[in-house]
Amino acid sequence: MRELLTEIWQTAQRNKLRTGLTGFAVAWGIFMLIVLLGAGNGLINAQMQQSNRFLSNSMMVFGGRTTKPYQGLQEGRNLPLKERDIAATQTDFPQTVDHVGAILSQYGQTIANGQQYLSTSLQGVYPNHFDIEKTEMLHGRFINQIDLRDRRKVIVLGNNQAKELLSVPNAAAGSQLPALVGQYVKVGAFAFRLVGIYKERENGSADAYIPYTTLKTMFGKGDDAGRIEFTFHGLETEQENEQFEHAYTQRLGANHQVAPDDEDAFWLWNRYTQSMQMQKGIGIIRTALWIVGLFTLLSGIVGVSNIMLITVRERTHEFGIRKAIGARPWSILKLIITESIIITTFFGYIGMVLGIAANEYMDATLGHTKVDAGLFRATMFVDPTVGIDVCIEATLVMIIAGTVAGLIPALKASRIRPIEALAHP
Repeated sequence: MRELLTEIWQTAQRNKLRTGLTGFAVAWGIFMLIVLLGAGNGLINAQMQQSNRFLSNSMMVFGGRTTKPYQGLQEGRNLPLKERDIAATQTDFPQTVDHVGAILSQYGQTIANGQQYLSTSLQGVYPNHFDIEKTEMLHGRFINQIDLRDRRKVIVLGNNQAKELLSVPNAAAGSQLPALVGQYVKVGAFAFRLVGIYKERENGSADAYIPYTTLKTMFGKGDDAGRIEFTFHGLETEQENEQFEHAYTQRLGANHQVAPDDEDAFWLWNRYTQSMQMQKGIGIIRTALWIVGLFTLLSGIVGVSNIMLITVRERTHEFGIRKAIGARPWSILKLIITESIIITTFFGYIGMVLGIAANEYMDATLGHTKVDAGLFRATMFVDPTVGIDVCIEATLVMIIAGTVAGLIPALKASRIRPIEALAHP
């Protein structure tokens, strides 16, 4: 075996260009496959991270504007949601709707703790907002039903908001947050008890949460319902979701004298159908990436095959001499196959390592880049890497392909008669 390896090394030394081109074809194919899949995974993971911010089986309802006249009323009417719309959501769809809530907003509010203060928006919410938004509490609790029923003056802040209300350096503020829970802060002219601190998202703006009923009473919202949000079950297909959305908007339209065929009167943000559409899109992207990557890998395989054919053709005279002095066909076959395996394994490993390094570089640079869209900050790349199993499988495919590419001309060379091989130039 040592003699065989020494002979292969000497052959590679004599044919550096040919060996280098073979190795480059192998390494490039694997490198590009790993980089393409890594970049695609980075984009897909970023989109999944955004979609996973909310409970998938939830909807948010917004009031819109009529686009058609109806019952003597002109088009162009604004349709703010009312308390009767919340009631209709709770009572008219018991087979589908689970928990119903609503969100009322009051912007430009000042929250103070002694001499420390901050400006933020107040969001009056129901307890189900905690689950829909997948809120993570760091200290204390979220708004509950008793707060809602009794119109309690309680408030929940984000961790960075709470730090701003502490009169200590930001580095030491984290350890002081638990002590802040239970204290009173000023919201405008009113004293609110801070009952919880939640973890703010890196890619979104932070709000202060108070009970829906408290905000409605404090700021005289009257019959205004803001935005309705609810969870649901039993809607598994796009068709079922479309049917429910149609029936639901028809019911809200009856509350506001809206034409039955006016599709713009209300807007529904259905996170379940959005998730299904995203999964379809991700499936298409993954398929496209694999197709492009495999064709790139195929180009490497073709390169290896061509070079191996040339190699055997150039060494036909050599093989004739070997057979003339007694070499068996198997020894020639073994020489060519072993050479092919060693070259594809060595350079395939190099391509795999370089591909992994490129993905790690993308993760360290693009993976930490955020785009500021005004209302939120989005990460465009999240973990743009490929599993080690994919890297190994791609390398094994190239090794097997290189072996097969060397096997075909090797069989031909091992069967040639010595007299024909010696006559070959």
